Amino acid sequence: MDALTAENISSGYGKSLIVHDVSISVAAGLITAIVGPNGAGKSTFAKTLAGLIRPVGGRIVVNGADVTRVPGHLYARHGLGYVPQNDNVFRTMTVKENLEVGGFATKGDSRSRMQEVLEIFPDLKKAETKKAGNLSGGQQNLLAMARALMAEPTVLILDEPTAGLSPAYTSVVWQQIERIAGSGTGVLVIEQNVERALSHAHVVHVLVAGANHVHGPVDEIATLDLAGIFLGHDRSANHPEKRGQQ
Repeated sequence: MDALTAENISSGYGKSLIVHDVSISVAAGLITAIVGPNGAGKSTFAKTLAGLIRPVGGRIVVNGADVTRVPGHLYARHGLGYVPQNDNVFRTMTVKENLEVGGFATKGDSRSRMQEVLEIFPDLKKAETKKAGNLSGGQQNLLAMARALMAEPTVLILDEPTAGLSPAYTSVVWQQIERIAGSGTGVLVIEQNVERALSHAHVVHVLVAGANHVHGPVDEIATLDLAGIFLGHDRSANHPEKRGQQ
């Protein structure tokens, strides 16, 4: 069973639809990436999956439970974690306090879970007492990921976790994403850096104009003319989606 399945999702803001009939599945222990040109609807789709935007059509299933009509703030109880691109930490709180907030969704004592999470993120372990606002941009992104992991999600959605980071820290963030997936969590990453997505993901979906243009295993997607697809000049004759479209 997939950790997350979205079937024929359409969503947007008010009467303006941004996402049109998009389907996706995220398997436990694997990294699924969504790439596409600016304005393709990637972040809108992520927010819809996380319960921040109510879909106007389609179905969202987390660990076998249909959460489409469940209030977004209850998604964590079903095993879904979400890290937005911006404003993803409490800047006036320490690293430890941020993690404690993330642990509120769990039952019982979260201290042991905090130590487990800090073992995954050694940079944060060294900075437990620092205010989040004093961390670098890359460290703040790692803290946001760590806080989401406090709730022990089975699937984690990351919206552009490397945006604005240096190449060196981009590598660090992706190393942590791989560790998270290696622990058995399904990870869905919205990524602007196509090269990074192709280097680390197992499955890639390409969104263009709010629709899932093509998807498949990373080795198949890597053979396509993605630049042409992004620009609307699709010179790829055989799409993986046409061999097995969801």
